[in-house]
Amino acid sequence: MRIVLIPIVALGLLGAAAPAAPRDETLAEALAGRVPGKPVDCIDNLHVDGPQVIDAKTVIYRESGRRIWRNDLIGECPGLRPMDTLVVDLYGSQLCRNDHFRALSPGDRIPGPICRLGRFTPYDKPPKAK
Repeated sequence: MRIVLIPIVALGLLGAAAPAAPRDETLAEALAGRVPGKPVDCIDNLHVDGPQVIDAKTVIYRESGRRIWRNDLIGECPGLRPMDTLVVDLYGSQLCRNDHFRALSPGDRIPGPICRLGRFTPYDKPPKAK
């Protein structure tokens, strides 16, 4: 019986390690050709689209097609997945570091645990050489 369980456990561990590559590819694709700027604590919520959940630690927002804001969450948000909807507790018209949110997975009615936004790092395309 133990001989059968070892391969099953090993396959489970291999499957758990696989999602790291798609996360890097998705984030790399989103930020391709852009350079990071100085992180800020808040961004204007009225001019951004998103969020796009990359993984349980990273969310991005797009600003009118020219700038992408990367948010590295404060700690990992348990159960946060790319297709989730974020329900953010907004205070005013800005998204800020330490703002609370909960993730709602497709088909679920009850959102997940409370998580917190981190600092926002802008990614812009470099100016074209003349």
